[in-house]
Amino acid sequence: MAKNRSATPAKGLRGSKAGLVLSLGSSALAVLRASKQVRRAKGTHDKLNTADAVAGLLPLITSAALVLRQLRGRRQENPQGT
Repeated sequence: MAKNRSATPAKGLRGSKAGLVLSLGSSALAVLRASKQVRRAKGTHDKLNTADAVAGLLPLITSAALVLRQLRGRRQENPQGT
């Protein structure tokens, strides 16, 4: 028997303001940790390790940008904060 799937995905915690802030905070911490890894890899002059650290940093930046876009969208929907 096939499951009915709605057109809109479930929001869960990310749909709430607190969830978005937590998601942004965790993304920011992950970016800081990955940037530290990039600096360490550059210090050893290991190009492969540096490339790996930079490649790991890109999805984290994208994730943080998506969360920021959601926060801005929520702010534009409700400019008075009510």
